[in-house]
Amino acid sequence: MCIHQSFSWAPFLHKGHRLHLTSVCGKGHTAVEMAMNYKEDASRRKETSGDDKEALTCPVCLEIYENPMRVECKHVFCTNCLFALQKPKKPICAVCRSPLKGAARAIEIERKLEETPASCNGCGTQVYMKKLRSHNATCAKYQEFISEGVKASMKDQHPSLSSVPNRFTFTCPFCNAKNLDQDSLVEHCITSHTGEYGRMVCPICSSMPWGDPNFRSADLIQHLKIRHKFSYDTFVDYSVDEDEMLQEAIELSLQDRNMRL
Repeated sequence: MCIHQSFSWAPFLHKGHRLHLTSVCGKGHTAVEMAMNYKEDASRRKETSGDDKEALTCPVCLEIYENPMRVECKHVFCTNCLFALQKPKKPICAVCRSPLKGAARAIEIERKLEETPASCNGCGTQVYMKKLRSHNATCAKYQEFISEGVKASMKDQHPSLSSVPNRFTFTCPFCNAKNLDQDSLVEHCITSHTGEYGRMVCPICSSMPWGDPNFRSADLIQHLKIRHKFSYDTFVDYSVDEDEMLQEAIELSLQDRNMRL
C-alpha cells in the first residue's frame, strides 16, 4: 500500500503548489492522481456514512435505534416501538407483516451505534450514533431544522390527501376502543360484545370506496363474522376505478369459461 494513502496531504494542495510524490510513495503518483484518489475516498466515506445511518434507523419511528431488539423474522425495532407493535392481539411485524414472535437484544446493532460517528443535521456536531437522539432532543438548531422541514412538507402537500379515509385502524362502535386493525376489531367485537344489539355502522365497510357511512347493520356481530373473514387489503386495489375492476372481473370470468370449454 502506498504511503500517501495514510498521509494527510490535503493541506498542502494550495494554488501554486506542485507536489513531486515519487519520493513519497515510490510509485511516481502525481498530485492530480492523489487528489482524485482522495476525492474518491471521501465520496466512499460519505456513502458509507449514509448507508450506516439507514441501517441503524428504526423502520417504525424512523429515528436512530434506541435499545434495539431483534424479533424472530430478523427485523429490528426500538424497544418502545416493539412494545407498541405488540399491543394488538395478533401482532405482526411492521416490515414483513409476519407474526411478531420472540425478541432479543440486537447486540451487533448496539455495537455499531457505539462505534459509528454521525453529524447533527442542525448544528453539525459530530457524535456517536448512540448519543445522536439525546443530542437532537436538546439541540435548538436541530429543532429549527425539523420545523422548517415540516413547514415545507405541509406547504407542498396535495389537498386531496386529507380526504383519504383511514383503512388501517378502526374504533369499536360498541365501546369506542381505538386503534384496532381489521382482524383485531372483528375479534374484539365477537369476544367482548356478542349478544349486544343495536343498529350500528360497520367502521370497516364505511371506510371503503363503495361503503355507505350512513348504513346501519341490524346485527353488526353477524355482519362482521360473515363479511369480514378476510382483509380487503389482501384482494382490493383501492386506486383502481370500480368500472375497471368490474371489467377485469368479467375478463377473468370469460378466460376461466374458455379454459373449461
